[in-house]
Amino acid sequence: MSEEIKKLIIDYVKKEYLEEDSTMEVNENTKLISSGIVDSFSMVSLKMFIENKFAIKIPDDKATPEAFDSVNNIINVIKEFVKI
Repeated sequence: MSEEIKKLIIDYVKKEYLEEDSTMEVNENTKLISSGIVDSFSMVSLKMFIENKFAIKIPDDKATPEAFDSVNNIINVIKEFVKI
């Protein structure tokens, strides 16, 4: 299931935050926030996407830039609220 979640998040990031003709590779270890792919406003929309997709509520204190800086980090946050 983690592989499916990984693909879901990577696809979302590519679709929402990269230009259509971007050649940038995004994988589970790509730095999303510290590299500038996802900014603070985009992080909020990413958090909302995850909350809606998995029917969870991520407390603000868990939704830190560090927690959302890579797909692997995001999966770890999801695992706190969903049995994967």
